Amino acid sequence: MRRSRITAYVTSLLLAAGFALTGAATAQASSTAAATGYVALGDSYSSGVGAGSYISSSGDCKRSTKAYPYLWAAAHSPSSFDFTACSGARTGDVTANQLGPLSSSTGLVTISIGGNDAGFSDVMTTCVLQSESSCLSRIATAKAYVDSTLPGNLDTVYSAISAKAPAAHVVVLGYPRFYKLNGSCITGLSETERAAINGAADYLDSAIAKRAADHGFTFGDVRGTFTGHEICSGAAWLHSLNWLNIGESYHPTASGHSGGYLPVLTSTA
Repeated sequence: MRRSRITAYVTSLLLAAGFALTGAATAQASSTAAATGYVALGDSYSSGVGAGSYISSSGDCKRSTKAYPYLWAAAHSPSSFDFTACSGARTGDVTANQLGPLSSSTGLVTISIGGNDAGFSDVMTTCVLQSESSCLSRIATAKAYVDSTLPGNLDTVYSAISAKAPAAHVVVLGYPRFYKLNGSCITGLSETERAAINGAADYLDSAIAKRAADHGFTFGDVRGTFTGHEICSGAAWLHSLNWLNIGESYHPTASGHSGGYLPVLTSTA
């Protein structure tokens, strides 16, 4: 009688443990299954400025149906797709205006941010319109900002993403180098300026990659896919200076999104 009681007691414990483990696994699976929405955050490199086919309701944010977030969503059919990236966005704009769709059901977040904080537009304006020395000086100022201020700004954005979408896999997309050195361009910036601009892109990408890694995010490096398709390559996936549509200057074309950004996101998502 005693032995049967002990046997029954042990059996009940094992059954309880089994139910607990099964319940935990089911809850975890349900949580994972639920976290399948996709939210695309960021600046003009995410919204698709330069790719054309802008969504009319996006207004000045210029979100494109040919931008890599839209292309990825079309190919993978996430349970939901929220596209809040906006032309001209800085880190503060992301935290203030773009994080609304994030939730516990968000499974994937993509973002490119930091270029506008570092003064990307002003760097290119200075280099195009002013002297070589002014160009190099402005680049040095931008790199100093990347050292002193940008990491803290990125930390604020990345922490906010994690807080609002704790189950999400976050892919931080970088920026391409602009120029093929000793390429086909015979006018415009000097080779010294082009090399310095490329170096600044590398500097920015390195800083972004480090902050992304420290937050447990994945860095999507597009410099490899854009190699051979820089300005002056003869097969550019980036707009050069365009006086007729100045806002698209130095932004990826539709081919830059489909051939440069989308493969990187697909391999890292």
